[in-house]
Amino acid sequence: MANLDKMLPSKRTIIILHDLFMAAFAWQFCWWARFNFEFPFQDWRLSLQLLPLVIVLQGAVYFAFRLYRGIWRFASIPDLLNIGRAAVLGAMCITLAMFLLFRLEGVPRSILILYPMVLVFCLGAPRLGYRFLRDRRVSIDTSTVTTRVLIVGAGRAGEMVVREMLRDGRYFPVGFVDDKPELGKAEIQRVRVLGNVDAIPDLCREFRPDIIVIAVPSANTEQMRRIVERCEEGGTPMRLLPGLSKMVAGATVLNEMREVSINDLLGREKVELDRGIIEAGISGRTVLVSGGGGSIGAELCRQILALAPARLILLDRSEFGLYRIHQELSQVRTQTELVAVLGDVCDTLAMHELMARHRPHVVFHAAAYKHVPLLEDHCREAVLNNVIGSLVLADAARALGCERFVLISTDKAVNPVSVLGASKRVAELVCEARNGLDATRFITVRFGNVLGSDGSAIPLFQSQIRQGGPVTVTHPDVTRYFMTNTEACGLILQAGAMGNGGEIFVLDMGTPVRVAYLAEQMIRLTGAVPGKDVRIEFTGLRPGEKLSEELFHAFEQREQTAHPKIFLARHPQVDRSNCELELAALRRACEQPDVAVIRTLLWQICGTPAPCPARPAP
Repeated sequence: MANLDKMLPSKRTIIILHDLFMAAFAWQFCWWARFNFEFPFQDWRLSLQLLPLVIVLQGAVYFAFRLYRGIWRFASIPDLLNIGRAAVLGAMCITLAMFLLFRLEGVPRSILILYPMVLVFCLGAPRLGYRFLRDRRVSIDTSTVTTRVLIVGAGRAGEMVVREMLRDGRYFPVGFVDDKPELGKAEIQRVRVLGNVDAIPDLCREFRPDIIVIAVPSANTEQMRRIVERCEEGGTPMRLLPGLSKMVAGATVLNEMREVSINDLLGREKVELDRGIIEAGISGRTVLVSGGGGSIGAELCRQILALAPARLILLDRSEFGLYRIHQELSQVRTQTELVAVLGDVCDTLAMHELMARHRPHVVFHAAAYKHVPLLEDHCREAVLNNVIGSLVLADAARALGCERFVLISTDKAVNPVSVLGASKRVAELVCEARNGLDATRFITVRFGNVLGSDGSAIPLFQSQIRQGGPVTVTHPDVTRYFMTNTEACGLILQAGAMGNGGEIFVLDMGTPVRVAYLAEQMIRLTGAVPGKDVRIEFTGLRPGEKLSEELFHAFEQREQTAHPKIFLARHPQVDRSNCELELAALRRACEQPDVAVIRTLLWQICGTPAPCPARPAP
């Protein structure tokens, strides 16, 4: 069989032979038509003598227009126009050659006009016919059509999905759903628009689709939620077609379909970054990322590596986390020197030695403890890591002439009621107090929860759903801000490049999301029914938690920056001398571990009343 395949001509050869044959056929047909389809017609020997000239010249024009590269199953109007141009130019070349050779003696002029028209038909009809048959074929064996599909969105993406399904043969599109009134009862690729999005539950009962394909790449958050809710009411599994710009080159539309994820429902719009500004501060320089083994730190490292720094230093106290990200980045083809450093930001000697050895131009400080209830019972450890660690790393960066120091903060630092929030607020004050003392620019970036980050709600919910529940939510009304890891880190890099020093940048987190809604949607996306198949259990707010988070203090003024997704929290100047005295007292308290004193000093520095002492969660 393999030898037989080698003996058969290639598709390209067949196309070339077909087109050359059609040139010969069109030429002879025009002569025959000119003499009223009688045979033998006048000068029939001359027509045959000129045939080699026609084939050679027309074949040369074919190659010039690359007709052999067209794929017949995708033949379209642009292909037909290309064929028309090739036919007209070929006729002109043939006419010119015959005029130069024998002054066109014996050649009727009508043939030279008729020839390109016949040739266009001879070349175009087989191509369009082949595509029509491939698009409209119906298998005699109906068992091959296994999947009935309802398509949401009758735009370009929806048309592409239907076209591909008709070619593939395994799918049967039962109809479109679209909210545009002008599309009511319209047909696209002979598939009808059956109604609007609100009609999906009724259409599912009437047409019984096996899956619903959401082909609305431009849908915003509210539109996507509405579509998904209607699909869930219909009780039919969903697939999502990503934006056409995200599709892999050469892949079919059907291969790009995926399941709807919780990220799609939380609605984070694509963020446009000023790559030029970011590259200017990263490319060819030495960059250090503390907490490089964590979820935020690791994603920062990935994006920084793509900007071609001369050296990227990964710092983390977690051996496994550091090993994992270093192994991943080592697989990337790059000229950047990767340096993995196992170390603790609280170790003054190690941090100064690290800075002296590598002299980083930019530091992204992502190392932090961040689990709210756990830190309530470990106040000293939280202060040591989040406050003293930031202090040590910041002073080491200053001492060795680092240009920029970017602190990764959190919305929990605003009006904090948790040890985590208070410790991160003090870390913000550390950076503010040190900015302007020398050439190092200290910049803070504040944002909310990151989808799927280590220790966040989504991995916990996923695990609980796999186990059959219950899914535990603290309170029915608790809300949180969410954004994707990729988006957060891209905006961190953007804010770090924009800062002149002393700023607190706040990322646009969109609309806060009810955590109970998040849990419900995650359950539904698995095909289960909340409260029936998987129970949601409300456990009560844990120590250090609030019903809702804030992004700005009351004393901060929100200002727009040059980037629409980044805001500036304009704040009063910190009292540097008083802040240093309080930080020194906090550091001494950590050396003599009196948790009550540490907590008192922590909220004193924050300037907010201390909450009640934490109690172990039941």
